Amino acid sequence: MQAKLYYYIPLGLVDVEANFLVVKAYQYTSMTSVMLLDCWTIPCVMVLTWIFLKTKYRFRKIIGVIVCVAGLVIVIFSDVHAGDRAGGSNPRKGDAIVIAGATLYAFSNVSEEFLVKNADRVELMAMLGLFGAIISAIQISIVERNELKAIQWSAGQALPFIGFSVAMFLFYSLVPILLKISGSTMLNLSLLTSDMWSVVIRIFAYHEKVDWLYFVAFGAVTIGLVIYSGGDKDQDQQRAEVADEDAERSKCFDEEAVSRSYNRGTVAGSSRTGESSKHAIAATG
Repeated sequence: MQAKLYYYIPLGLVDVEANFLVVKAYQYTSMTSVMLLDCWTIPCVMVLTWIFLKTKYRFRKIIGVIVCVAGLVIVIFSDVHAGDRAGGSNPRKGDAIVIAGATLYAFSNVSEEFLVKNADRVELMAMLGLFGAIISAIQISIVERNELKAIQWSAGQALPFIGFSVAMFLFYSLVPILLKISGSTMLNLSLLTSDMWSVVIRIFAYHEKVDWLYFVAFGAVTIGLVIYSGGDKDQDQQRAEVADEDAERSKCFDEEAVSRSYNRGTVAGSSRTGESSKHAIAATG
């Protein structure tokens, strides 16, 4: 193993609790509140990557993050404008749970980014799945044992669980790839589009009408993602140009060193030839 085994145990615990808290929050507060407060993950990820991974963010990337968050805020206003906002049984408790879960999401994403870039991706997925399953089984047997017994199992009840499991399997299989390519900040910004895809499902699957602000929000999130990731190509091109310049300089230095050594050898050979001539003349005399 490229990473220590005890690194994956707290990572699995943090990831399980983050998912548990965010899903649990829907029981106490509204969907729009969860959507809004879940954005707390993005500034947390940026701060954590800046502190621990020494990631530097340009002003352009910060602007992209602001535009993406503004797009999600437009979604919230759209829900309020359309009258879709529903209150929860205990909004304050639900909001606190969402903030806690979003903070744990940030720690989990940054830790996964570190392990993906410094260890093995397959090892991360295997260990995270293993310890996550063990921790989830222990927690559900203690905390939600009564809720699990109360479920009346049928085909209609089982299919949503199966669909959710397949979706989470695909999600956790593809997340390490995105973390290695773009980082945890880009991952969380891309996840903002999940709210937009829910709008598409509402339109075409459930034939529901949505407010026009949703489309404005979708455009804002898309533009923010383009702004955030647009500077990477220029930065990579600049790094390539700097690398080419360094290669040219090293090549010139090598050629100069070879020419100097050649000239020294020629001068030394000429002096040795002159000395030999003097010795031969002296011997003849």
